[in-house]
Amino acid sequence: MTANHRVSRRTFLKTSSAAAGLAAAPMFIPSTAFGANDRVLTGHIGVGGMGRGNLGKFLDNAVAVCDVDSKHAENAAKIVLDKKDRKVDVFGDYRKLLDRKDIDAVVVSTPDHWHAITTIHACEAGKDVYCEKPLSLTINEGRRMVEAARANKRIVQTGSMQRSSSNFRRACELVRNGYIGKVHTVHVGIANANDPGKLPPDSKAPENLNYDFWLGPAPLRPYNEKRVHYNFRFWWDYSGGQMTNWGAHHIDIAHWGMGKDDSGPLSVHAEQVKYHPEGYHEVPEACRITYDYGDGVKMIVGQGQKDIKMGTRFIGDKGEIYVNRGVFQPSSEEIGAIKLKDSDIHLIDSNNHHKNFLTCMETRELPICDVEIGHRTATACHLGNISCRLERKIEWDPVAEKITGDDEAAEMTHRAHRAPYVLG
Repeated sequence: MTANHRVSRRTFLKTSSAAAGLAAAPMFIPSTAFGANDRVLTGHIGVGGMGRGNLGKFLDNAVAVCDVDSKHAENAAKIVLDKKDRKVDVFGDYRKLLDRKDIDAVVVSTPDHWHAITTIHACEAGKDVYCEKPLSLTINEGRRMVEAARANKRIVQTGSMQRSSSNFRRACELVRNGYIGKVHTVHVGIANANDPGKLPPDSKAPENLNYDFWLGPAPLRPYNEKRVHYNFRFWWDYSGGQMTNWGAHHIDIAHWGMGKDDSGPLSVHAEQVKYHPEGYHEVPEACRITYDYGDGVKMIVGQGQKDIKMGTRFIGDKGEIYVNRGVFQPSSEEIGAIKLKDSDIHLIDSNNHHKNFLTCMETRELPICDVEIGHRTATACHLGNISCRLERKIEWDPVAEKITGDDEAAEMTHRAHRAPYVLG
């Protein structure tokens, strides 16, 4: 990426502060003296449902919380006060949180459409980042997040925390070392759409919610209580349904086991797609999508499919392994009893996703679910959704990261951001 096209936080602040009534923040210098504080200091951007969960993992580190919903922010601050007897700064604008030079890292738990902007600006501000999955809203955003992390020498952990569970790691190690033979098929099961039900009439946003800032880079639409907060994931403007919600977990494990963390499929074909008959939400209610990786391996993602259950199932010519949360199910006792040899591939051993992030902040080694890994997993999710929306097969070049031979599909790898919430 050339300097002329590089994301500029200062440019964003300059153009957006007039609309938001804020002064542009100064240029940041990345911290090179990590460890100067008694502990790593974290700021938390987005402290609703998942944000509160992540806050609970960093209670010893949290010094600031931020949310466009003042009730969320106040509740988060109270959690820290109640559990640690310590006050934290409370913000309604993440840019003010980034002004705090003593903060070492930020935890981004916003809706998906805010992941890229907040992560990129945090990297430019010299902060390491723990960003919830899916990493991005679009393929283009994900690549730019990787570039920002690398250009600013930041540690960015994607919140696909199944990689820090021993049963998933063991399954992937056995697969990677050929103990179920040559893998030819991988089944990935994702959850059905737990939609919010029929939308009520649009209304005025509550006083505690800065709705324009909640929308941010997304298109301007009237407020509706069943499109915000948890329900954001059912609308294309903000997310990608259960494909990017659960697919970002189980496709991530599929890629880990297949050794595809730095590549991707060659084609993606949504063979079945079903939507809500009355349009209660935009994302699919059921689907069956075949991914061809060009090496004899096909991954089939199923939603609402009787033969594909929730989780990841690796199918080889000498056996199978099914893995899900709390489940490790090999096709034979012999496979389950295998002990890895010293000469085998041993994957990163992490049993605490958040701790792995903090450790890597100190060592500056890449975390177990580095931003590049999160981007490649999210890319597979986005490609599946693009095929679903167009209801046709698409071809993908994982090296150039481009959809080939289909201009309409290629346009869907990026989206325009609403001013002033734009990336340069």
